[in-house]
Amino acid sequence: MTNTEWDAIVIGGGAAGLSAAQALGRSLRRTLVIDGGAPRNRFASHMHNVLGLDGTPPLELVARGRAEAETYGVEFRQADVRGVRDTKGETSSASLEAGSPGGSMSVELGSGEVLQTRALIVATGVTDVLPEIPGLAERWGTSVLHCPYCHGWEVRGRRIAVITTSPLGMHQAKLLRQWSDDVTVFTAGLVDARGDSVLDADTERGMRARGVRLVSAPVVEVVGSGADVSGVRTADGREFEIDAVFTGFAMVPQDQFLSGVALDRSETPMGLTVSVDPMQRTSHPRIWAAGNVVSAAASVPLVMGAGNMAGAAANAALVDEDYALAAAGAN
Repeated sequence: MTNTEWDAIVIGGGAAGLSAAQALGRSLRRTLVIDGGAPRNRFASHMHNVLGLDGTPPLELVARGRAEAETYGVEFRQADVRGVRDTKGETSSASLEAGSPGGSMSVELGSGEVLQTRALIVATGVTDVLPEIPGLAERWGTSVLHCPYCHGWEVRGRRIAVITTSPLGMHQAKLLRQWSDDVTVFTAGLVDARGDSVLDADTERGMRARGVRLVSAPVVEVVGSGADVSGVRTADGREFEIDAVFTGFAMVPQDQFLSGVALDRSETPMGLTVSVDPMQRTSHPRIWAAGNVVSAAASVPLVMGAGNMAGAAANAALVDEDYALAAAGAN
């Protein structure tokens, strides 16, 4: 009924993409997952707050999810995506939205090969851009951490540092006091876009009342042995004994390949992201997006749910189109 090669292409093979692929495979859709092979949480040794899978290594979840999807006929290809565009211009864009049959998307790989699909799901996540502080990046995911809910239990009762990089750092710091009574917050990053401090007197008073140490000097180095942190050095020459560091970072959506299609975007606390509706559909009727690429702070269970929704919603849209195509052929 259609000359496109794939019913659906999923770009991204992490928890969100695999959940979408599984839903599509179980719906008997010819589905391809394209993945670059570098999931965001590959630096972490274990996942937490994932019901039934607590403590599972992230790469083990990916391997299990991939094997499950393959049992439903989902195919995989390791590749990078260069660009996405409408194959049939406005006809492709309007067909699913208006209920008229036909239309597809083109997905160009880094090799130059072009694939055709009726539906596209973007689940490529984000790139984490860490502060340029010596000793930080090499300990990322082990003793340099970002999420209190993901890692707080593992460092409970230990000496915790928060290196702030934006006003969001204070929220992180407040949370971490729940897991330890020895928390040091390096406040140099608590500034707004104009460079003015956002650490107000009431917040400072509350933090000190809770026993949180506040240090205004900028951090110049995270020190330790191997993957372990032992201290934090500041610009004024002091060194603080620390067991674990939490910090914020810029989260850049990996969606540059979508520049060829005009998608609506939304300003979020984490930056500008592609807008989606409750069914994970973007402003383009043939494109859905799920996971950290649209919700940078979402945890594994949340991105899995979003991916499942995107896969089911894409299948439902294709079901409607199948009926439209059949009706058109009968006339």
